[in-house]
Amino acid sequence: MSQVTDIGSRRELFVDAALIDSLSGGARRQLQHPQAREVVLHFDEPWEGTGCGYVSVFKDGDTYRLYYKAFAIKVEPGKIVNETNDHRYTCLAESTDGVHWTKPHLGLHAFSGSKANNIAIATGKIGSITVDAAHPAIFRDTNPTAAPEARYKGVFRSDAERGAVIMKSPDGVHWSPFADHPVIKAGGFDSQNLAFWDDVHGVYRAYWRTFPQGTWSADSPRAISTATSPDLLKWSEPQPLVYPNDPREIELYTNTVAPYARAPHILLGFPAHYLERAWGASMNALPDRAHRELRSSAQTRYGTAISNTLLMASRDGVTFERWPEAFLRPGPERTGTWNYGHQYVAWQLVETPSTLAPDAPNELSFYSTENYWTGHAGGSSLRRYTLRLDGFVSINAPLSGGEITTKLITFSGDELRLNFATSVAGDIRVELLDENDKALRGFTLDECEPIFGDAVDRSVTWTGNRSLNEIAGRAVKLRFVLRDADLFAYRVVPKKKP
Repeated sequence: MSQVTDIGSRRELFVDAALIDSLSGGARRQLQHPQAREVVLHFDEPWEGTGCGYVSVFKDGDTYRLYYKAFAIKVEPGKIVNETNDHRYTCLAESTDGVHWTKPHLGLHAFSGSKANNIAIATGKIGSITVDAAHPAIFRDTNPTAAPEARYKGVFRSDAERGAVIMKSPDGVHWSPFADHPVIKAGGFDSQNLAFWDDVHGVYRAYWRTFPQGTWSADSPRAISTATSPDLLKWSEPQPLVYPNDPREIELYTNTVAPYARAPHILLGFPAHYLERAWGASMNALPDRAHRELRSSAQTRYGTAISNTLLMASRDGVTFERWPEAFLRPGPERTGTWNYGHQYVAWQLVETPSTLAPDAPNELSFYSTENYWTGHAGGSSLRRYTLRLDGFVSINAPLSGGEITTKLITFSGDELRLNFATSVAGDIRVELLDENDKALRGFTLDECEPIFGDAVDRSVTWTGNRSLNEIAGRAVKLRFVLRDADLFAYRVVPKKKP
């Protein structure tokens, strides 16, 4: 018998091909794209400078927390002028819905003589380590053994001894060193370097910038490495990420890797694909040309570098299936876009209430920077994008039809539930096959009631209301037959009680 994967009651997505045995007819995996929504934050306070970014966001009880770097950078003809530590901060914003945000006055650090600001961490000596607060990645530690005084943690670049340093906090506001030295030293670190607790495997994982040849050069582009740790202090040997399906050597500026909350056995990353394009008619036509040329006079790439967001997925944390095409494009040309630093997606995505209607399903919110260091008054801004739950990649088929068959799986539960969307003429039917691809009596295609609509969690039914509990634990394949439909995810769960 072929290898069998036990999926239990977990949700399976199509961001990778791990459980796909075959696609036929008009069926194909189709990359989806987030939809642009409102600008949710303007970084227009004096202490926020000209270049806010490296955003971290997560749901913390009933509150959404959003941390970001506040950084000022100036350009003069032929010269880049970086501000001093007066403009190198980690700031905090909060929200009750992920859409409307406030900047609390934390009263911790003075700026221009006042502590009435939202600065959580300032660059400088904190305890025995020197922290660069303009390179933050903040997370709530879900490790059940994490001490109360270290429930929140942050990864920062060291401003003295080269490396990544870890900070801790009991409340996400007051911070102190977790260790008195950099815990990871081999790398570049001039990016958003991050770590998190992996509940599925019981380890901490870190992802940070490295260069294959040690330092940056045209022949050694920006890359990503990873390691694991039981305690955030002792780390395994770093491993470069590998992309067997997309062996191109491209530059990835950030990584934003994290477990997907609705399917935590799958790690998703939304790296910024960084690319320097040549000056020419199209470059000249992009927004903010005057400031672009000014930046380029100091260093060419500051005027010609552009970026968009890719999607990659992994089940082991090292080998990723990376989609070559853009997951999130820069979008229509407008002031503050298509420039250096534009559209670095926040680490992490969060689930938010739908703005379509009160009874519409929740959606996923992404946050992406705009107006980064463009010379416009008011500084940078942050735009929200949305995607349906689990809606990264679908199995899509036209009205003429298509099929997908999974590899052999075992499961536990009574009901097969789907996240799907069809047209009014489209539908999905499901059949269960044994290891010899023979349909199981009671669960054949003809016995399946056609499913149509647009729902994130709809039950599949067969004639006689047969329960999947009858075959739970048996190795089977799922055969989905689609017409003018998209299938985003599936899972087998215990039947809901009336």
